[in-house]
Amino acid sequence: MTLSLERARSRRPVTWLTIVGVLLLPVVIGGILIAALYNPTDRLGNVRAAIVNNDTPVQINGQTAPLGRQLTAGLVQGSDQIPSNLDWVISNDSDAAAGLASGKYDAVITIPENFSAAATSTAPGKSPEKATIRVQTAPDGRVVDGAITATITQTAASVFGSAVSEQYLTNVLMGFTTLHDQLGQAASGADQLANGAQQAATGAAQLPSGATALASGAGQLGSGASQLSSGLDKLSTGARDSAAGAGQLGDGLGQLSSQFTSTAPNTLGGTVSTTADYASAAAASTQALAATYQEQLKNNACDPTATLQTPTCAALLSLAPEVTKSATDAGYAAAYAAGVKNQALPEAATGVDQLTAGARGLQAGLGQLASGIDQAATGATGLSTGAAQLSDGATQLATGASQLSTGVTQLATGSSSLATGLDSAVSQIPTYSQQQADATAKVVSNPVTAEGIGTNLFGASAIPLLAMLALWFGGLGSFVALQAVPRYALSSRRPSVLLALRSLAPAAGIGAAQGLLVAGIVQFAAQYDAGTWFAFTGLSVVAGIAFAAVNQALVAVFGGAGRWISTLVGVLAVATGIVSTIPGVLASIAGVLPTMPAYSALLATITPASGAAAGLAGMIVWAVLAFLATTIAVTRRRTASARTLLAASPVLA
Repeated sequence: MTLSLERARSRRPVTWLTIVGVLLLPVVIGGILIAALYNPTDRLGNVRAAIVNNDTPVQINGQTAPLGRQLTAGLVQGSDQIPSNLDWVISNDSDAAAGLASGKYDAVITIPENFSAAATSTAPGKSPEKATIRVQTAPDGRVVDGAITATITQTAASVFGSAVSEQYLTNVLMGFTTLHDQLGQAASGADQLANGAQQAATGAAQLPSGATALASGAGQLGSGASQLSSGLDKLSTGARDSAAGAGQLGDGLGQLSSQFTSTAPNTLGGTVSTTADYASAAAASTQALAATYQEQLKNNACDPTATLQTPTCAALLSLAPEVTKSATDAGYAAAYAAGVKNQALPEAATGVDQLTAGARGLQAGLGQLASGIDQAATGATGLSTGAAQLSDGATQLATGASQLSTGVTQLATGSSSLATGLDSAVSQIPTYSQQQADATAKVVSNPVTAEGIGTNLFGASAIPLLAMLALWFGGLGSFVALQAVPRYALSSRRPSVLLALRSLAPAAGIGAAQGLLVAGIVQFAAQYDAGTWFAFTGLSVVAGIAFAAVNQALVAVFGGAGRWISTLVGVLAVATGIVSTIPGVLASIAGVLPTMPAYSALLATITPASGAAAGLAGMIVWAVLAFLATTIAVTRRRTASARTLLAASPVLA
């Protein structure tokens, strides 16, 4: 069935089949683009990648750490955030290289031999090294295959690296806790050391004065011992003199005794008188000797009641009974001598004998006393020398004690400062429980996270871009099949506006229908809510009509070159809509193309972006301007020279 529409570049009539073909062109284009490009992460299994794990596990605290194997398992397992995963194949170097060259594999992931060693190189005693993996893609792979593989691999490596960092940071944070506790113990020990050093400093400060007093006392002891030695020498001389006198007394008493026993009776009275005189003299000598003995006791300050005695006093006091007895006997002798005259001679002789024995005993005792005093004098001399040496040592002790006091005081001050510094350090070192350390390490190992990032490779702008592109090429297709300017424009009596409108009307209807169909395809793929879809559909219909008007104007004004220009516009729209890293010149050109208002309006309906109203106004403005350009082109076609009228009618564009 034919229609009353003019076919472009041909006089054959337009059929319904032509209209259906033009109508379905953007649907086919849009459907293919959306099916091929929308949500590619749902079909990651179509990409086959090989994993080559050359890693050598390491030992950590006696446990094997096969980090390469763990990363391989993570890649194969995939992520909960992505619904599908690559088709991973565990391989080796030779198979991976051959498969990459033959097209069996789209990518190859190689984990090197030192991966585990590098990943754990942050342990103490090791040189830190970054663990790396190598990604290779097939030389004949598709445009974004490498980007998909690299993104998934990098994400897995990043997650794995965060896990390793998390474990390392957990150990570091728990190390802070251990350091805090140990420094706390050190601070407590330093406090105790400071207290002990302070007490030692106090004692050491008293030590010099005690040592000085000891030196002074030792000096006085030396002087006293020297004086004692001199006095004992004198006492020894006196004791020896007394012993000699006692010996003489004994000799005299012996002679007296012999006289008592040998004198004749006729001379006994005179002899007894003489003996009495001798006895009186002996008593006087003995008493004088006793007085000398008492003077020695006094000079040596001997106290018989004292518990401890000097050697001299002990020797003197040991003679006290004999001296006392001799003095007493001497007194008795004097009394007896006086009474002997009136007593019997045997009694006198007996008394003289006893007195003689006492004098002999006194002589022997005084000899022993002299020997003891000599020994005491020798000891006193040694004591004086030792006391002098003790005084010198005590003086040196006082000097050393003073230096010790200064050193211990400095130790106390330093220990106190150390304790204060350690307390300050302890207060600044944080402590963590195991749960706190795990939570903190998890945040620190991955401190920044991004929300609102989808898994779609092309993002939310893919649908508006693909829909706009389909409608644009749909409008171009309309005027590949239809005539932009009526062939009878030259001979028609109708106004140019009506002629232009008559050619636009079927293309505009087709464009509106294309907008409905494309919106339906989009809804099938994206599942928008009703309000969003209706807005998207309405703008798609307007875009279809506006694109029909613009493509009509391009063909009407430029002829066949207009279709080339339309194709170039579509290519620029695609090139500038995929990525933002385009050159500034192309971005500026894309901003004034008729496709930009449609893209902005469609994008605003499904995203928070603004620009729906401005995009709608822009499409209307382009449609109006395009229709005016078509009307002008129709008007120009309605004028011709005489030679043109005589020539055969040409086939118009």
